[in-house]
Amino acid sequence: MSKLFIAGEVFHGAGSLEELKNITGKKAVIVTGGSSMRKSGALDKAVAYLTEAGIETQVFEGVEEDPSSGTCMKGAEVMKTFEPDWVIGLGGCSAIDAAKIMWVFYEYPDADFEAMIKPFTVPVLRKKAKFIAIPSTSGTGTETTGLAVITDREKGVKYPIVSYELTPDIAIVDGEICASMPAHITSNTGLDALTHCVEAYVSNIENNYADVLSKGGLEIVFNNLKEAVNHPDNIKARQNMHDASFMAGLAFNNAWLGIVHSLSHQVGALYGIPHGASNAIFLPNVIRYNALATGRYPDLAKVIGKETAEDLAQAIETLRSEVNNNASLKAFGISKEDWDKNLDYITANALADPCTGFNPRVPSLDELKAIYNACYEGVVYAEEAVAAF
Repeated sequence: MSKLFIAGEVFHGAGSLEELKNITGKKAVIVTGGSSMRKSGALDKAVAYLTEAGIETQVFEGVEEDPSSGTCMKGAEVMKTFEPDWVIGLGGCSAIDAAKIMWVFYEYPDADFEAMIKPFTVPVLRKKAKFIAIPSTSGTGTETTGLAVITDREKGVKYPIVSYELTPDIAIVDGEICASMPAHITSNTGLDALTHCVEAYVSNIENNYADVLSKGGLEIVFNNLKEAVNHPDNIKARQNMHDASFMAGLAFNNAWLGIVHSLSHQVGALYGIPHGASNAIFLPNVIRYNALATGRYPDLAKVIGKETAEDLAQAIETLRSEVNNNASLKAFGISKEDWDKNLDYITANALADPCTGFNPRVPSLDELKAIYNACYEGVVYAEEAVAAF
């Protein structure tokens, strides 16, 4: 027997933010990032709808990209004082992920962050509040996942906190909120959603629901990402990408991810490379690596009119170029000296990342190192490269 894990209620479509006026409760804390949600008017609309519902609202602003555990603790202190019965993450993945961990520490002030790094160790939630996720970017699917990625700045490591307790009670997937998203973020987040589709489909967990969602999400991304990047006011394309992101999130929430994310978490934490951008660099070479252990990639290739795993890898490289994303890690200004100095460290962390356990091929340290080096240079991964170690 399996269980499908999904946000308790899902409202999707342009204008669905208005559903906030129909929730019941007394107090809500809205957690958001810098100023984009305020500038776009989405934050004021959310507060207005909550006010219409008779809910007193407090806003916690300023969640940084790649949110830290320190930021999460600050937000939890605000909640401890205000005592909301709703926690609302509004904005990009960083805001929503931070809100999830703030929620944990609001309900359990003495929780041990280090202990929660181990998958499925978050304590039972909803004793004080429920959670609403309202994404403004179309990539992570965090609005329907039991995942929050938090950065330890001192160690330079991203920790994926994994627990179905973190799956939101309500997801609002409103493409209008994305209309102000800049082209480079649209590109990065869209490629992140694409990666979720691919990794969930080839995961070592078999799940028919995840398979269908992965294929459907992949097709939508290939059909809409370029349009959303080039014509940001096209709300239909925006909503399509938002739906694809949700579908991909739902897929991987039930089948999980692989070493693309294990590799990507490390370069994001250490070098600040945007998550979707690094995913898009690793994905083609990881397809080439994993293709020796799984025959599932051709299924995905056929969705976009291709045939083989290599066809799929090349199609992703083409799309990556068409939406103006880098093809190598060194293009982000990482010197060879700095790369070589940190390679052993990030490879060890990638091997220990929780996502590695769901990859269809069990990697060795040297194999991950070879993939890292190929992606640093922007060249095709070859098995022979492993012999160099």
